[in-house]
Amino acid sequence: MSLRRRLLKALRPTRQVTRGNQIDLLCSGADYFPALLKALEASTHSIRLETYLYADDAIGDAVTQALCAAARRGVDVRLVVDGFGARNIVAHHLPLLEAAGVHARIFRPEHHLWRHLLSGKRSRLRRMHRKIALCDGKTAFVGGINIIDDATGNPAPSRPDFALQISGPLLQNIGRAMDRQWQTLSRRPFLRRSQKPTATQINNVITGSTQAALALRDNLLNRGQIEAAYISAIAEARNDITLAMAYFIPSRAILHALFDAAARGVTVYLLLQGRIEYRLQHYASQSLYTRLLNAGIRIFEYEPGFMHAKVGVVDHQWATVGSANLDPFSLLVAREANVLVFDAAFCTKLEEKLLAEIKSHSREITAAIWARRSGWHRMLRALSARLLFRLLSLTRYANNY
Repeated sequence: MSLRRRLLKALRPTRQVTRGNQIDLLCSGADYFPALLKALEASTHSIRLETYLYADDAIGDAVTQALCAAARRGVDVRLVVDGFGARNIVAHHLPLLEAAGVHARIFRPEHHLWRHLLSGKRSRLRRMHRKIALCDGKTAFVGGINIIDDATGNPAPSRPDFALQISGPLLQNIGRAMDRQWQTLSRRPFLRRSQKPTATQINNVITGSTQAALALRDNLLNRGQIEAAYISAIAEARNDITLAMAYFIPSRAILHALFDAAARGVTVYLLLQGRIEYRLQHYASQSLYTRLLNAGIRIFEYEPGFMHAKVGVVDHQWATVGSANLDPFSLLVAREANVLVFDAAFCTKLEEKLLAEIKSHSREITAAIWARRSGWHRMLRALSARLLFRLLSLTRYANNY
């Protein structure tokens, strides 16, 4: 039985797998934002948008203008942003959006996240990290790209990141997930049935031939769905695994699945962040390198700028693109959304993109290179890992780590 059939069989009880979808890969903001803005501008009856970051920059301004214009022409526009990641939206974009008639909700407004981490108030660490858009119930976008200009450097290359443009039956699941989130944030005591938010109308006709599933992570019904999808795919791998992660501090279960795959002869490539964006996470991730290299896993660090990808490909038969990193934040506390794709042509295209980044813009970290580290370098990575897991333990979320 092929990898695709085994994974599809495992997923069928969750009723998530859909057939007949059209799914196109969008690489970085250069592909994503023109497609998103075109869909927003063409919308005639509904727009749903969820994002973790909503920046006060040229991209944020363009999206705000498109949402405001849509609301003024009578489109039902719903916007959900995270109260920490998009905390600056209140100062600039939110007044313009609400004045135009956009319905906006802020998920857990927060300005002092680290204070709650140190105090152990774990409920405040639960963030809305999803990046989803749904236009007229017929075109959706799911991935890892926020509403922010992702160009870095001068001249400015876009940092590696990915999203999907989707049409077809999978939109039913996407619309249902977005409606559920909106209803949760709109909940009021004794709300009459007639006052409850209306469900998004979905055009779920067959538009292609791709099989796909929506995998979610929340703190109620879908705590381990994305992690389980990765573990199942890695466990079934026979030839190759390629993962690209902005932040890589996986659970023990995922780490051991990767070790087992390498031990049975599977080629495992990890494309990780080369530049330091958040020191604690970066050093904690590097503290795993010795074990990964000893297991025969090849590590590549992306060097030209920051990388924001959260994708994986297994055996040219399974791929995932979404908002979830393989780290404690995504796997334990955040609300995330990934799409699982079971299509050889799509998987090959995504893997080619990743291998091109590895070949042209990355440096391989070999066992010999890693062994030449100074004692201070080793100690700093070990202490960072201990500190991260100590902070994690304060939240009582550390059982799986």
